[in-house]
Formats: sequence, structure tokens, C-alpha cells
Amino acid sequence: MQLGLIGLGKMGGNMAERLRLGGHQVVGFDFNAEAVAKLAAEGNIGVNSLEELAKELQGRKAIWIMVPQGAPVDETIAKLEPLLNPGDILIDGGNSYYKDTVRRHKEVTAKGFQFVDVGTSGGIWGLKEGYSMMVGGDKEAVDYLRPILETLAPAADKGWGHVGPGGSGHFVKMVHNGIEYGMMQAYAEGFTVLERKEEFHLNLPQVAEIWRYGSVVRSWLLDLTADALAGNPTLDGLDAYVVDSGEGRWTAFEAIDLNVSAPVITESVIRRIRSREQNNFTDRMLAIMRKEFGGHAVKYS
Repeated sequence: MQLGLIGLGKMGGNMAERLRLGGHQVVGFDFNAEAVAKLAAEGNIGVNSLEELAKELQGRKAIWIMVPQGAPVDETIAKLEPLLNPGDILIDGGNSYYKDTVRRHKEVTAKGFQFVDVGTSGGIWGLKEGYSMMVGGDKEAVDYLRPILETLAPAADKGWGHVGPGGSGHFVKMVHNGIEYGMMQAYAEGFTVLERKEEFHLNLPQVAEIWRYGSVVRSWLLDLTADALAGNPTLDGLDAYVVDSGEGRWTAFEAIDLNVSAPVITESVIRRIRSREQNNFTDRMLAIMRKEFGGHAVKYS
């Protein structure tokens, strides 16, 4: 089966290679000429424009979009629509906000095309491990894409599923990432407590390895954490600056809208924001208030 793929970054490139190994042909486009050349060198077809991509695809077109969420997705769809035939399928495999996806599904299907949203997890490990995919959209379009989804997944019957109508795939992926934020925060805080207990001289890589087997807190995330600690046990050279790509805060906002208490996810987002503040004003305000009401000592740099 052929698949058009727009966006050949690390994840998109790995997806293309997994599909090639599974017997599918990818026609790929990216503004990075080196990425296009690499795709072609690996046995797929690299093109230099969306027009070329559309011409290379035979029969019913299925085009997977892997570009940053927001305006880039809308701009890519607008450029593709004149190149499509009725029934062709656009797939958004990025981390789009689900409300944008609901809108896009309505707009695209009203023009006679199909729109499928695939919340995709697996990152740089997807080529080896397969991708977890949460799929939203009309059943007919998803069924048509089944050979592609089964190849990208960890197994044909594992790690992916059609979860509901347009927008539901990105909604489930949004909550998935919110949970991920909370798990990461819990691991980070726990290892910090271990590190701070200086009198025990704990070996954090050793502890991580112990927890990986038989423990109730074992996970793939812990496996990756153990690998990172083994390479840099004291995290030398790292800045305490953590970015967020949006899904955690979207999950927190949605929880509030739905009257769901989600303090762990919400606090994990706030902690990421806090990590970007150097000598932050909030903590200085706390220090000066303690001095004023209790005469407590403060430090000046």
C-alpha cells in the first residue's frame, strides 16, 4: 500500500522506514532536502513538492501529515485540498489540539474528502518498538488505512485502535500525555529524595535497575530513566529547564471544564513552567513575607 508522508523529521523518517520494512511504499516530502534524499536512499520515494507527492500517489490517496500543531496543519491541508480527489484521506499524526481536529474533520469531510486523526506515541523508539496509535475518524477511512496502522503498531492486534469519531484520537493522546507528565514528575521527585539522602550514599542507577524488575513502579519510562542515569548519574551539565509541548496543559484545562479533579497532572505542568524561571519572583516574594511576619532570615546574592 502507498502512503504519502509530509514531515520527515526523526519520527517521520522512522515511520517511513518501518513502513518500507513492512512492504509499503512511502512517498515523502519535507522542506529539508537532506531528509528527502535519505528517504530515497533507503528505498522509498522522495519528492520536492506537494504537487509531486500527489502525482506519485496512485489510486485513492492517503496522506499522513507530520508537522507542528496549529497553523502549519491548516496551511498544509489548504495546499493539499486542490490536489485531492473525492474520498482521498488526510491523516494528522501530530499532536494537534483535539478541538482543532474536530473542526478540521468537519471542514475536510464537507468537501468530499476524509480526515483521520492519529494520536501517535513512540517517539524515536517507534522504528524498533512500534507506535502506539489512538485513531479517530470515520470507520470506512480507518478500515482502509488498517494495513498501514497494523504495520506501524507494535503488532497488528496490539498498541493501536479506532477509539471514536473525528477528534477522539487526539483527545485520547492528549490525556495520555497528561498522564505521562504526572508519571515523569513522580519519578523526578522520588529520585530527588533519594539523591538528597546523602548519608546513605545511594547509587541512583542501581536503584533504578532494581525497580525495573518485579516492582509495581516498573515501566518503559523507568527503563529510559535508568539508561539516562547510567550515562550521567549526577546529571552533570544539564540545565533545570523543562519544556512542554501543550498536551499537559490542554489536559488540565479539559479536566477543569469537565469538573474532574486532576491535581497531579496540573501540578506537573506548573512545575515545568516553574523550571524555566531563574531566581523567580514568586520565591522571592515568599522569602520577604517570611521576613516581615516572623523576622526570618533571607539571603541576598
